[in-house]
Amino acid sequence: MNQFMNKEGGLRFGRAIGLFVAAIVVIILLSTFWPFVAIGAGERGVVLNFGAFNGAVMTPGLHLRIPVIQTVVRYNVQTQKDEVDASAASKDLQEVTAKIAVNYHIEPDRVGDLHKNIGDGYRNRVVDPAIQEAIKAATAQYTAEELITKRVAVKDAMRTALNERLSREYITVEEVSIVNFSFSESFNVSIEAKVTAEQDALAAKNKLEQVKYEAQQQIETAKAMAEAIRIQASAVNAQGGADYVKLQAIQKWDGKLPVYMMGGDALINLPAFVK
Repeated sequence: MNQFMNKEGGLRFGRAIGLFVAAIVVIILLSTFWPFVAIGAGERGVVLNFGAFNGAVMTPGLHLRIPVIQTVVRYNVQTQKDEVDASAASKDLQEVTAKIAVNYHIEPDRVGDLHKNIGDGYRNRVVDPAIQEAIKAATAQYTAEELITKRVAVKDAMRTALNERLSREYITVEEVSIVNFSFSESFNVSIEAKVTAEQDALAAKNKLEQVKYEAQQQIETAKAMAEAIRIQASAVNAQGGADYVKLQAIQKWDGKLPVYMMGGDALINLPAFVK
């Protein structure tokens, strides 16, 4: 009984192995002899005859191929992004580490040329080295400080250099972004000291301007007071001069006579005289 069961189990296991092998064979045969190729949107298919480019490029859609003889290599012609870190030197020989992001795409009509001359490893062979070269060329045109203050100009210089290089390799540069610039510790310290000095100088300048403003205010106030005095003096002269002054004194008198008053060469005691 046990021998029968073992034999039956062995047969089932053998059938399972056979089915598995048959399925693998079918899959291999289908992949090898399947005549249809679907090229997705944003792709191009380079047709190879026994591994050699025959000049045909498939556009998006369903295509026929010759099984065994023809294979198809797909290329993405949509926007791709590449980020590269690079070390370079500025115009004033400061060490610079930059991280640059580049958006680009393969020219759809030049996919065949790209495959024939570069191959599907174009990113490592062409794009990354071109970005490295563009970073070094652009940073060498500016001082370390200008790389910070003229960021847009630096980015444009990189984009121009990169586009000139990659356009010869059937690739169009869409956008270049400077992710980060970093410098040596000594340069960072010097920049911090310079910024602090500029802030102190600006504060001193503002203080000086405030002092000048306050002094000018005092001058204008003094001018206004002098003008008021002049106007009052003119009014006094216009109204009789000394008589007007006497009238103003009478109006302010409190009714009390002075104790003594000069009369010619004699000193007169007015209260005694009144009595």
